[in-house]
Amino acid sequence: MNNNEIDTVSVDLWERAKTIYLSTLRNDEERSQAENYFSMISSISLIDDILTIFVKTRFGAEYLQEKYADKLKLSLDLAGAKKETILEFKFDPRSNTQIIQPVTPKATVETLQVQQPAASVKPQVPFISTLPLEENYTFEEFVQGSSNSWAFAAAKGVANNPGQKSYNPLFIHGGTGLGKTHLMQAIGNELKKKNPSMSICYLTAETFLNEYVNALQQKGMESFRDKYRSIDVLLVDDIQFLQKGKQCQEEFFNTFNDLTWKHKQIVMTSDVSPKNLPALEERLISRFIGGMVQEIEAPGYETRLAILKKKAENLIPSIPQSTLEFLADNIKSHVRAMEGALAKVHVTISINPTQELTQEFLSIILKDFIEKEQTLKKLTIREIQECICKKYGVSIGQILSSDRTASLVTPRQLAMYISRKYTTKSLQEIAAEFDKKHATILHGVKTIEKRLDVEGELKGILAEVLGEFGYNIADKME
Repeated sequence: MNNNEIDTVSVDLWERAKTIYLSTLRNDEERSQAENYFSMISSISLIDDILTIFVKTRFGAEYLQEKYADKLKLSLDLAGAKKETILEFKFDPRSNTQIIQPVTPKATVETLQVQQPAASVKPQVPFISTLPLEENYTFEEFVQGSSNSWAFAAAKGVANNPGQKSYNPLFIHGGTGLGKTHLMQAIGNELKKKNPSMSICYLTAETFLNEYVNALQQKGMESFRDKYRSIDVLLVDDIQFLQKGKQCQEEFFNTFNDLTWKHKQIVMTSDVSPKNLPALEERLISRFIGGMVQEIEAPGYETRLAILKKKAENLIPSIPQSTLEFLADNIKSHVRAMEGALAKVHVTISINPTQELTQEFLSIILKDFIEKEQTLKKLTIREIQECICKKYGVSIGQILSSDRTASLVTPRQLAMYISRKYTTKSLQEIAAEFDKKHATILHGVKTIEKRLDVEGELKGILAEVLGEFGYNIADKME
């Protein structure tokens, strides 16, 4: 077997195992995190029953080996690998990656330049990134619709004029899987294409927090600050995770001020708007809303169908129009769910091209994807509480406490409202779950009802929470 054949076999085996593994994960957040790390893979090799996955960074290889190797081995077995196949992740020093360390000692650079022949030396692109930019996350691949048109226009504005005051910072918020990360990385990819010398950094707020903690422990704060204050564009995903660290917020605040003073571009995403991040310092929230804030909403039917057509246009075998319409009609919560369902349909017809894709058959194979249209009564109060806590960055204990702090009253009352209006639980059952009196629950529900009539922001949060479960505001039990 030649090298090309080995590569084809190994890649095919890996893709099957990866698809199986991703289908076993519990939620979109876990799938998104796994896919993010899988995107750092540079090449795959299968030699003597050892499947070696080469990764672009040493950190990525170590992390994948520790967190995913054992679980992926089970998926490899299901994908048809030999039982004796060994899976290992290794750093690929030959990878032509643009992910570089924040500080490279001058002596090291000079040594490398001397060792390499002049003809083979390539100009180093000063693109700095903690996580890689997905090549497919471009503006051309993003499907516009009424639910995301304003956010799309703002992102294009940043890509055309980075650092412009009216777009700086750009804060994009919305529910899970609606395209926030796609738009953010599209900005990075567009700027990288237009100006290769521009230094761009993409990372999650959690990564920023972890790097900050490591820098403190290893006395590397000077290098940490140099890295993030010497870039042209800072792209921060899931900024809500910054709420976990008070000291880190201080560092981010100073970095934010330093970059904006230099007219450098900052783009952030979050599940909720800046005003609904109660654990963030007020001065940070003030900075965030000082630029442009744009929301992405759940896509309507036409946009969902357009997204599915875009995702399916290069698939072989092709997906029938009627099947795409079925998916658009039944999967409404977010794009990742649609992508997952489309992938499952494609795998099915790839295995059995003669299979007739009737609605009955699709309902069976996509039962884990299709929205819970008639199952509102199965929605538990604990699920509602946990979702609200995630949106507002608070704990279950705080929701159930008697603390009347303003930042806790709204999430607590909103959880009460959803429990009362979107489940069949009795008032007594709801009161017991919140450890409150009946009158307190009723007061909370009435308060939210009044606020929803005049507060568009709160109504948007309600829609986002319901969207997490596949429901709409119109689905109320009453």
